[in-house]
Amino acid sequence: EDPSLERHFKGHRDAVTSVDFSRAKKQLVSGSMDSSLMIWSMKPQMRAYRFVGHKDAVLCVQFSPSGHLVASGSRDKTVRLWIPSIKGESTVFKAHTATVRSVHFSSDGQSLVTASDDKTVKVWTVHRQKFLFSLSQHINWVRCARFSPDGRLIVSSSDDKTVKLWDKTSRECIHSFCEHGGFVNHVDFHPSGNCIAAGGTDSTVKLWDVRMNRLLQHYQGNSVVNSLSFHPSGNYLVTASSDSTLKILDLLEGRLLYTLHGHQGPATSVAFSRDGDFFASGGSDEQVMVWKTNFDTDYGDVVKPQKYGSSVDGTHGTGVEMDCGIHHKKTKTQDSGRTQEQQDEENSLANTLEHILGQLDVLTQTVSILEQRLTLTEDKLKECLENQQKILQNKTN
Repeated sequence: EDPSLERHFKGHRDAVTSVDFSRAKKQLVSGSMDSSLMIWSMKPQMRAYRFVGHKDAVLCVQFSPSGHLVASGSRDKTVRLWIPSIKGESTVFKAHTATVRSVHFSSDGQSLVTASDDKTVKVWTVHRQKFLFSLSQHINWVRCARFSPDGRLIVSSSDDKTVKLWDKTSRECIHSFCEHGGFVNHVDFHPSGNCIAAGGTDSTVKLWDVRMNRLLQHYQGNSVVNSLSFHPSGNYLVTASSDSTLKILDLLEGRLLYTLHGHQGPATSVAFSRDGDFFASGGSDEQVMVWKTNFDTDYGDVVKPQKYGSSVDGTHGTGVEMDCGIHHKKTKTQDSGRTQEQQDEENSLANTLEHILGQLDVLTQTVSILEQRLTLTEDKLKECLENQQKILQNKTN
């Protein structure tokens, strides 16, 4: 079956800039040029929440891995962390000296990486919102920054036409990819962590192997690529373009699979759900759309990588082997050594741990909110005391 449009959400009053699913697929968050975030419920008839706090356009949003926090970045130069509940409480921290274009949680939920028009990439701790360090070798606006799945690397893309790969521990730039002919709008890691994909204003999508620093595949399109997202299997990539289309690329065969039309005007953002069953898109038409993937759910047994990557017009691309460590579902024989009881126990432990981490997220965020309120109260008390002293001084004079 072809991918199908399942739902569309209307509520934003300006272009949608960013979309992301919660881990359990119960909620979807979107950011907009209207300075708000919206949390949409995937359950029918459930009301959406509008979160207001940013003083300018919201350019990026993301759920934490546990789903208990949402990060957002804005043209007001701040990053906010929200608890995605009806209260919509948030903490704010001054993140950069210019527009924040990208926010991304590490896979353990402990760190946040942000990218900005101040030409820097910054890394923060989530629980205390403490600044850790800056990466600053880009010479123009940084559009996007992402952690690798194992958290050891960071990749960033910029209007200086480069994609840079950083070592998080040494904080060194270990490679610059300079093949793009225009601004690089979006970059992300393959689920294996072994390769990256980037798209930009030169209408191309490029994939590189980060172990060998070589170009693997190149897709030539007809319009600016604004956003992209890997399917969790690693076998597909979806892109959002300014010609209003979404394109799904088959990375195993190196070819364009689908071109989807839904948005009126540029498609600005796109993201797969964590399990890959759905993907969401946002556009300058103020709409958020949810699509059912309808790929073969087994994603194939072990398939040999194809030798050639094709461009979207059907001509051969780079002619190098696509070998990113493409994930495939385990065959039954691989699991034969473990009993169902052991698997259930492991799953139960994993769920308990995830629940504890989620509660920790909420608790630390609540403490942070209370700390901010306490600071505000102290400031107001000081102000009142100062005013009283001034009044007393004026009276004695």
